[in-house]
Amino acid sequence: MDPRIKSEGDEVRRTTGSSAMLTTSRLRLRPWLDADRPAFAAMHADPEVMVDAGRPLTREKSDRKFDRYRAAHDALGFGHWAVETLAGDWLGYCGVMPSKAGHVLGEHLSAGWRLKRSAWGFGYATEAARAALADIFDRALADDVLAYTAPDNLRSQAVMDRLGLRRDPTRDFSMDDGRRLWKGLVWVAAR
Repeated sequence: MDPRIKSEGDEVRRTTGSSAMLTTSRLRLRPWLDADRPAFAAMHADPEVMVDAGRPLTREKSDRKFDRYRAAHDALGFGHWAVETLAGDWLGYCGVMPSKAGHVLGEHLSAGWRLKRSAWGFGYATEAARAALADIFDRALADDVLAYTAPDNLRSQAVMDRLGLRRDPTRDFSMDDGRRLWKGLVWVAAR
């Protein structure tokens, strides 16, 4: 595992059971609660937060995404976690999810994150992604995890670089997302 994924002093504590969560020095990554639904929808309705996706999500689409994330976490014990500060301020989500059926890259695990605008610029995405990846690798759930983003999403690319992920242009892909042809640049985290 690249030492930047889990470095000395970056202790990630994992609790188990029905309320499993990951805790870092500043953040809590936890399972989804119904009370998260309005904040999740508000984040997805923000045009600036959703610029990489092409447009904000409707409440209906946000709710479907929320339900998908919650179901994956309930079934697998991992997925995109709700991310909050240790004081309980909701920030967004981060984690590792199985790819959707029929993905152009085949079956794989992918790391992803999205934070509300007011949480940008504090290193939360990097800290949360580092914890989520370390958890996947510590539990030996995968040997590698992909991360991908659009060519113009420089913020996510910077997070991938800070995590020490390796850029793999041989896996870059394009796919129709229902509105446009979306191009994904691929990075790899290895155990």
